Parts: sequence; structure tokens; C-alpha cells
Amino acid sequence: MSSHPEPGAGVDDPLRAAAETMREVRARCVWSQRITHQDLVPYLIEESHEVIDAVETGTRDDLREELGDLLWQVLFHAAIAAQDPEDPFDIDDVARTLTEKMVRRHPHVFAGEVAETPEQVLVHWNAAKAAEKRTRRSVLDGVPRGMPALALAQKLVGRAAQVEVAVEPGDKADVPASEAELGDALLALVATARVAGWDAERALRERLRVLEDDVRAAEAAS
Repeated sequence: MSSHPEPGAGVDDPLRAAAETMREVRARCVWSQRITHQDLVPYLIEESHEVIDAVETGTRDDLREELGDLLWQVLFHAAIAAQDPEDPFDIDDVARTLTEKMVRRHPHVFAGEVAETPEQVLVHWNAAKAAEKRTRRSVLDGVPRGMPALALAQKLVGRAAQVEVAVEPGDKADVPASEAELGDALLALVATARVAGWDAERALRERLRVLEDDVRAAEAAS
């Protein structure tokens, strides 16, 4: 019989118990001891997609389980960060930073501001976010380039509109009338790329680089 206590034993708070379990795994599992932030990236991507699958097609049990797996990734990164010799932080620091940010970005909840519509909420959110990111020089700063090309395209098109660099939709006769039709159109474009021997992901990323250059040029000229 093991002399070690059960992970999280004696901890009433389930989140704290999970954090303590992760700490024990990091301390005593030889595989986990060797893992770095970089090593975890593929697992983080996979777990994120599994949460998406659970939301879109899974059961409530699936979603609960997959959210737990994603939380484990957060706890794992925090456990690694806690051992950094130069700039350590732990899950409590992560939670504290998150709480402070969310309080700042919801002044209509915590600071007496008024927001009666989702649009007004967004105004408060964007104002708080802009105040936090004063060191940023471009609307493109902070956009993660590791996003899938299609998600990145939607993000960059929105950022480009902020500096009046418009990406016009296609001819009105060809514009899908619903998300379902949009899915059909995107799939047809991917099929066209396959027949032609083109890489659809690369093609979109290369076009996005041109868009980024256009945005930065517009910012420099303003």
C-alpha cells in the first residue's frame, strides 16, 4: 500500500484539490517532470478542439469531461511556471490576474457604469482593453498567428476594418445567405484547391500577409 496521501485529500475546494493534484503529479511523475511549456502546446490545441467537439456534437457529460481536460492544461502550465528560476508564478497568480482583468473590463458590473445592451457592454470592454494595451502600436498586435487560417482571417478582417482597410465581400449574387450556404461555399473552394493542386491553408495565409501589410501601411499613413 502506498504511503502517499490521496491527491487533493483533505481539500474541500474542488479547484484547489485539482491544483494540488497537479502539483503532486509534477513533483512525482517522471514524465510530467520533463515537460515544458513548449511540449504542452500540441496537447493544449488538441484539448481545445475536443472541447469544441463536445460543445457542437457531444453530451453534457462529454462537455464536463473535456472542460476538465482543458483545465488540466492550465494547471499544468501554471505548475511548470511555478518552477521557473527567474520569474515564477503559480495558479493563484494566474487566477488573481484574471480576476483583476475581468473586474476592470466589466465596470457596468463592478464600478457603477451602465450597460443596458450588449453593444454598450462591448464599448466598456473595448475601452478597458485599450487602456490595458497602450503599448501596442498596431491593431494587429496581440492577434495570435498560430490560429487556423480561417479563424485568423476573420480576426484580421475585423481588425483591418478599424483602420478602414476594407475587405469587400464577393458579388452579391454569389454571397451565401446563411451559415449553411457559407459552409457549402467554403467546401467548394477547398475542393477547387484540391483539384488544382493548391494548398488552401497556405493560399489564405499568404493573402492574409498582404492584408497585414495593407493595414500597417494605412496605420503608418494616418
